[in-house]
Amino acid sequence: MVRVLYCPQMEGLADTLCSTSEICTPGRISWKYFQDGFPDLMIMDSESLRNSHVVFLASMNSPAEIFRQLSVIFELPRLAVRSLKVVLPYFPTGTMERVDEEGEIATAATLARLLSLIPGTMSGPVQIIIYDIHAQQERFYFSDNVIPRLETAIPLLQERIRNMRNVAIAFPDEGAWKRFGRMFKGYPLITAHKVREEAGRRVIIQEGDPRGKHVVIVDDLVMTGGTLIQCKQALLENGADRVSSYVTHGVFPGQSWKRLIDQEFSSFWMTDSCPETAAQVRDIKPFEVLSLAQDLIKKVVFDV
Repeated sequence: MVRVLYCPQMEGLADTLCSTSEICTPGRISWKYFQDGFPDLMIMDSESLRNSHVVFLASMNSPAEIFRQLSVIFELPRLAVRSLKVVLPYFPTGTMERVDEEGEIATAATLARLLSLIPGTMSGPVQIIIYDIHAQQERFYFSDNVIPRLETAIPLLQERIRNMRNVAIAFPDEGAWKRFGRMFKGYPLITAHKVREEAGRRVIIQEGDPRGKHVVIVDDLVMTGGTLIQCKQALLENGADRVSSYVTHGVFPGQSWKRLIDQEFSSFWMTDSCPETAAQVRDIKPFEVLSLAQDLIKKVVFDV
């Protein structure tokens, strides 16, 4: 059996896992706060976790969440669990993975160092499962004390568009093409490019022909959606029949997803890696949430 523990934001995904897989059973954590604002945490029925395979579903969408969830994660190996897998679908500091001048701080490295301090379990190092991290080289920020597993949610999109006709895949920049281009063999590929001008930045089509195609823009994450909107406009101006978009992580700070509602996207697919945003856009066109649950069952639950 696999015990599934989770932060409050991941309750929906945990429920789906446990209702779908017969070998998953939910655990309980009390997520309270003291009057001074610091966490008051309790892993319920902790004795029952001894010698168990444990999966913890994390969503560290704010510094406060990082602290209280790390507090729980650090405690789990001390309860003599047999193995521990921390599922952190969206690595929140991933876009700050390098510095361009002295004094800047690569907070992706900071979070990786913190996660690398998680104690080992009875069967060895803790595994940390991350989906479509912003830069693959971030795996080297983790120490050998843990095992970072960098997975991709692209198969969810591949399954969604499998029976669609006349589809082409577009990438908003060369970085996205490098990360995902090899995963779309058999599809016409289009690469866009950001050009800086006096009036600001705009997106142009650098390679590929969108004419008459249903073009799906693919990227790892979206913040405000500005680049995707410009990329969509460039594709339509160059003859695309319609444009959809897919991102693994719909971050959308400040509910910036609202600006995409009237932007003529045929579909906008995203996963539930950022659960609060996924809950906000569910059942709102053009958004469609693709759940990570089935992929987690295959990659995390059944390989214990």
